[in-house]
Formats: sequence, structure tokens, C-alpha cells
Amino acid sequence: MRLPWIDGSLGRAEPIWLQLALLPLVPAAWLYAAGAWLHRAVWRRGLRRPRRIGGLKVLAVGNLTVGGSAKTPAAAWIARGLRERGHRTALASRGYGRRSRAPVVVVSDGVHVHGGSAEGGDEPLLLAGLAPGVPVLVGRDRGLVGLHAAGAFGAELLVLDDGFQHHRLARDLDVVMVDGRSGFGNGFTLPRGPLREPPSALRQASAIGIVDGPLSEADDALLRRFAPEAFRFTASRRPRGVRGLAGGAWAPARGLESLRVGLLSGIARPASLRRSVEALGARVVAERVFPDHHRYRPRDVRDLARETPIWITTEKDALKIPTGWVGDADVRVLAITLALDDPKRVLDWLEARLR
Repeated sequence: MRLPWIDGSLGRAEPIWLQLALLPLVPAAWLYAAGAWLHRAVWRRGLRRPRRIGGLKVLAVGNLTVGGSAKTPAAAWIARGLRERGHRTALASRGYGRRSRAPVVVVSDGVHVHGGSAEGGDEPLLLAGLAPGVPVLVGRDRGLVGLHAAGAFGAELLVLDDGFQHHRLARDLDVVMVDGRSGFGNGFTLPRGPLREPPSALRQASAIGIVDGPLSEADDALLRRFAPEAFRFTASRRPRGVRGLAGGAWAPARGLESLRVGLLSGIARPASLRRSVEALGARVVAERVFPDHHRYRPRDVRDLARETPIWITTEKDALKIPTGWVGDADVRVLAITLALDDPKRVLDWLEARLR
């Protein structure tokens, strides 16, 4: 009998010694995969009914792996692009890491940003910066967030950031983002691998976005197997500019060429920041790496200048580092933009499907 949650190309591209060392985690990964498969099946088969808000279309942007697939920039790009085409759009996020327990928090009304990352979380503030003009709301119950977005802002379309595993709100479209370099990892779910649910979940994807591809043959085979009819598009991360931690005008990112710099990050895939900085011609001589969604403390950035005068961080990290903490160090923020290879084609397809 074939178990429905054990259907990936398990353990690929790993040396035998690593597979043996991590063998004790395999049963836990199977249990995790079974739970994720069962959770999705309960909603898909009607044992629990997702909420639908009359007149409000819902588009979810998410991924199958833990972090690093540009789902937040993609959600912002879609929301901004559809707004520019005349759709009343709002963005919704759970607001991971926020301290506020309010059912709904309005991070941005589309004009002004309210509060900081402590109230709304990391990604919502980033969404507000990437999608000007689009209200950004936060709440654990995305149905409640949708009601608020429709009532307060007249939203007719709600874009969910990191919404592929959120089943309580009925969706009209699911867009799944995939990192072209890391793909689906070793094919295992947590804790043995990077997957949040089995590859069979890709059957629910309406569209697949591949970032910084191409995919490996093994990863492409998974997409052909589980999402053969899904609309595909490609995109890449590109440096948008650099500015000081205190703010100010953006300067061309090519100004980092030949500089000796340190890297300061608390993101899912710090190697992506290193690749971006080195591609711009800078030489990385120091790093301070923290877990994703790290809540910075003064000691985390103490004595930076003793290691190297210039440091590079991300927009997401910069939101949580007060300028007074870094002393004499010259901390600069590198902004990365998501560039789609054929944006008109993607927006045309989204509009047609949402109509």
C-alpha cells in the first residue's frame, strides 16, 4: 500500500553518511507529513468548511518549504499590480513574531504605516513598503481580517501572504513560490527536511512561480507529477539599491563594488544575502547570522566596527535594529526587488482567473 503522504523523491542529493546520521529523524518526518496531509484533507474533502466572505475574492501566495522562496515580495507584487489595474486590493498576513494579540491590526491603511514590527510582525511592515497604496492587515484569523478589509477599505480582493497552508478561508487561487536554487530540498518534511507538507499538496496550486531558476530535474519532475496543469512563471531577485540604516535616499547597489563588508542577517536563508552582496563585487569579511525572525538585542550588534567598518543588512532586519545600537559602524540596507520575466502575462492570467 502506498501512503499518500510519502510521495516525494526522498533523500536525493545527499551523501550516504548524512542519510545515515539523520535516519532517526525519518519517523518523525513521516508523522509530521501524515499530520499535514490529514489537515489539508479534512478541509479539501468537506469535513470542515472554509469560510467564504461574500463578494471578496481571495488569492493566497505561499510555498511548500520553510522560508526563502520570495513569497512575501511576490504577494506584494501581485497586490500592487492588480491595484494598478483598478482592483480594490488588500494584503493579509498572520504577522509572525508580533507581540500584539489584537484580533486585527491595521499595519498600513495604504497611505500611512501604523506601529512597528512589535505590533504587526516583520513581513507586514515589509509588505507595506513593497506595496504602497495597498492596505496591510494582520490577524491569526484571516477570515476576520478579510471582513475588516472589505468593511473598512472596500476591498474586493484579499491577497494572503504565506497562505498556502491556511485553510480556514476559502481561496479562489493558490500561487506557490519555489526557490530555483534550493527547490524542494531533500524531499522530506520537517524535521528531516525543509518541506512544510508533502509534495502532493502541489495538486492544489493554481500557479507556480520559480524564483532564481532553473529548477533541478528532480524538482521539475515533482512539479510535472503533481501540478502539470498549473500556470508557470519565472522571476528573479535583483538589488534595488542601498541606503543607510537611518534612512535617506537610495543609492545604486553597484556602489558596493570592491568594498570589504560584514553581513548582518536574521532571515531564513542567509546564503542568499551573501550571494547578492558578492555578485555586486563586495568582499565579505565578517558575518553575524541569527535565526529567521530574530528579535534583535543591543548585544547582537555591539562592537560591529571592530570587525569591519561597513555592514550590510536586509530590509527585514533593518526594521528591528535601532540606529543607536550600532555605534560607529556604517550599517547599510540592501533592498532586493522581485522582477518577473513577463509581468503582463502574469497579471493578465490572474485577472482572467479572478474574473
